Amino acid sequence: MRILDEVREQCGFRVAGYVVMPEHVHLLIGEPRTGTPSTVMQVLKQRVSREARQRRRKTAPQGQLRFEFGGGMATLPQFWQRRFHDFNVWSAKKRSEKLKYMHMNPVKRGLVVRPEDWAWSSCAAYAGNGPGLLPIDFE
Repeated sequence: MRILDEVREQCGFRVAGYVVMPEHVHLLIGEPRTGTPSTVMQVLKQRVSREARQRRRKTAPQGQLRFEFGGGMATLPQFWQRRFHDFNVWSAKKRSEKLKYMHMNPVKRGLVVRPEDWAWSSCAAYAGNGPGLLPIDFE
């Protein structure tokens, strides 16, 4: 969440909502002041990957940073999908619909009973249960 907040500050966009799932992320963001949503995602993916590699190097035993794939060697398995799926939100109704869909994801997966119980989500902030892991731009 720290990296997302740093990228938000650097690129100048609002974060209206987020849900971090075990294998994917939902973000509802505003147009960035610098760049495009694609460049925001590129910067975010690069920084998260870089930090993951650094952490892996610090915790992995000597010589265990390489993995074998199909007869070849790679330094780390692919973490991010190559592409992201974007959707333009033009109305308050659509924004609310997207937030509800995002926030219900952990419930649908059986990870929690109530969406506001998922710590890696902006739902608790919308429910009035504190700021959560990342400050939300409600407007």
